[in-house]
Amino acid sequence: MENKITDGRKRNIILRVAVTEDERDFIYEKMSDLKTKNFGAYARKMLIDGYAINTDYSHLKAVAAEMQKIDISIKQIANRVNSTTRIYEKDFDEMKKGIADIWQLLKSSL
Repeated sequence: MENKITDGRKRNIILRVAVTEDERDFIYEKMSDLKTKNFGAYARKMLIDGYAINTDYSHLKAVAAEMQKIDISIKQIANRVNSTTRIYEKDFDEMKKGIADIWQLLKSSL
């Protein structure tokens, strides 16, 4: 939201932003770290010169999806072992492949 002041000030446009109490406290903590008490100057400086970091979590989402697949496989294997008291080489191969896929995803994200 924007308001305009018409009393001849150099900075005659007011920008407003709503924050939570925690966000406000964090902002004041950051201001204190910089030894400033002038919120307007701090906010203006951060809005003009500050930066935001856009973090891409797609690799982590892919790892989580692979982990979920392995979790399902392990549960299926555990149910089969509990009912038959046997474990098969194919079960181990399936788990090893899933773990190798996760390692590959982790290595590619680093």
